[in-house]
Amino acid sequence: MTTINTVGIVGAGLMGSGIAQTAATAGLPTVVRDVSDAAIAKGKAAIEQSLGKFVEKGKLTAAQREAALGKLEFTTDLGRVASSDLIIEAVFEDLEVKNGLWKELDKVAPAATIFASNTSSLTIAAMAAATKRPDRFVGLHFFSPVQLMALVEVVRTVTTSADTFAAAFAFAKRIGKEPISAKDSAGFVVNLLLVPYMLDAVRALERGVGSVEDIDKGMKLGCNHPMGPFTLLDFTGLDICHNAAEIMFKEYRETRYAPPSLLKRLVLLGYLGRKTGRGFYDYSTNPPQPADLGI
Repeated sequence: MTTINTVGIVGAGLMGSGIAQTAATAGLPTVVRDVSDAAIAKGKAAIEQSLGKFVEKGKLTAAQREAALGKLEFTTDLGRVASSDLIIEAVFEDLEVKNGLWKELDKVAPAATIFASNTSSLTIAAMAAATKRPDRFVGLHFFSPVQLMALVEVVRTVTTSADTFAAAFAFAKRIGKEPISAKDSAGFVVNLLLVPYMLDAVRALERGVGSVEDIDKGMKLGCNHPMGPFTLLDFTGLDICHNAAEIMFKEYRETRYAPPSLLKRLVLLGYLGRKTGRGFYDYSTNPPQPADLGI
């Protein structure tokens, strides 16, 4: 079986930096690439801050933090990630953007290099088909925040070789994650079930079934969920959920995946949740209060 000893990450955003931190903390040399020095600086700062918090909480020693940082390299040169045993893509959920990237990497990476996408909803086959190595292509869907969430969905297409799948599964375990096997269908396991749940909560709100606060409290206390659907939507990002829903609706043509009108309006207005300070809750107050949604 192929052994993964070096990792390349394309995309230094929230997911990419989290994956890079996790791989480096596990002792793997990791190259992080993004398109600009500003994006690189932001990703690097996020990793340094996150590792610092781990030290403060006693989850890492200062020496382990420095060792992890020593395993990281940051670059704007796509060629620097090409020689990695595994290249993980963590860029915007746009198939055209992703496939443009894969075509570039396919030209410069050795034939043995495994390609993996962190997509949450696009099918892996749609990307593998853009390369000349569909047998060396797999899905590795991490969950946010990567540093804390244990799950990784390892997605195998009809063309993924047994060796590639086994190597990706072993890699996830090596960096301290709990992998599960998922079929290559839009949404995989978790989002296939989770996205309709969040969309149904929005529809319930639109119909006046309950308030934002009461629906959240109901699911927390009635189902023992760690957070309600609206808190989860705000944490995930309303645009992320909307985009995933659009992709799955296009794939399955089932109304349960169609984004509700209220969700569409909030995304159009730029009310995307915690990251913009407003979504279903208003984060300008402490604690956050349900936002005025005009319904």
